[in-house]
Amino acid sequence: MQWSLFLLLLMGQCSLFTCQLYKYHFINKNKSWYEAQEYCRQKYTDLASVYRQTDINTLQTANKQDKEAWIGLYNETVTNKTDWEWRWSQAEVKYTENQTNWKNGEPNNAPGSEYCVVMSTDMNKWVDISCTSPHHRFICYDANTTSDQFYVIEEEETWLQARKYCRENHTDLVSGKTQLEDQELTGKLQDKTRDYWIGLFRVTWRWSDGRSSFVRPWNQIYSDSQPDNKCAKLDKEGRWRTDNCNSTKPFFCYNDKVILVKENKTWEEAINHCREKYNDLISITDAEQQSWVQEIAKNASSSHVWLGLRFTCILEAWFWVTNERVDYKNWASSVKMDDCDMSGAMETGGEHKWYKEDDMREFNFLCSKF
Repeated sequence: MQWSLFLLLLMGQCSLFTCQLYKYHFINKNKSWYEAQEYCRQKYTDLASVYRQTDINTLQTANKQDKEAWIGLYNETVTNKTDWEWRWSQAEVKYTENQTNWKNGEPNNAPGSEYCVVMSTDMNKWVDISCTSPHHRFICYDANTTSDQFYVIEEEETWLQARKYCRENHTDLVSGKTQLEDQELTGKLQDKTRDYWIGLFRVTWRWSDGRSSFVRPWNQIYSDSQPDNKCAKLDKEGRWRTDNCNSTKPFFCYNDKVILVKENKTWEEAINHCREKYNDLISITDAEQQSWVQEIAKNASSSHVWLGLRFTCILEAWFWVTNERVDYKNWASSVKMDDCDMSGAMETGGEHKWYKEDDMREFNFLCSKF
């Protein structure tokens, strides 16, 4: 690469600071959740989605009035079993249908509110039940020790109380078929008459913009006696509560500063397009930004999307065109880093790893907005 082109690529609009990929706005107008959603979609991107604790802190700072306010979380009741979405409490453990051990006839969502799971020590079978049932003991898992990784807690708690205990005192509720079949754990479960909470739960709360963040700082235990409370609000203490979607209150919107361009272009064509119409090709500088961007990339029409990541043979190094350091990395393990005229692209499926690709290949791409 010529020095002139290298210097040109460094002239990004976000030089010397990290580009924020989204921005929150507190709207001090009383509206129902549905009215707030329509307002945000017309004037911004959508009702606010939250990815991390720092996002909640940002929302509280934006709320100068110190009022409870709507966020973009709502409860979607899905009755068709094939549409149920199961998750493990440990986010890094993925739920797959071929890694299950359901009891015959389960899960069945019998009374219409069975969103959490217990494991019967008789044959270690799984059964879905109400999350608010307080009559079950639970199993915690500790990833930070080399011995006694599993802890059978002989206290009766609801599922949320059990998870809270495990996260405060260990790592999390036991998660995944591999952990549940570990010989160390099965050797501790001698009483075959008891059921224990495990870290499996069915997702019913979803974000307005369709994202899959599972931050859930609830300030309450769900109650089936309030079936109309299908929307979520942020309270004055920075915790979340349910409320009737038709009640009126202020709300939070967000602006997405990432644009997916569904046109296949070479890397150089992509960066020129971004700089002419928006700001620049996107940079990803931490895991939270990666999570945000990969949700957008799922909607691409190509196998990969171009990022603002470029290899220079002059310096023998990768750099972001926005001049940010490449400290955070998400490369696929098979990638070799020694070729010139290569740029970084993220796969739009799978684990959303980064790959080096020839500049002349054509992909969709991600631009940042001012």
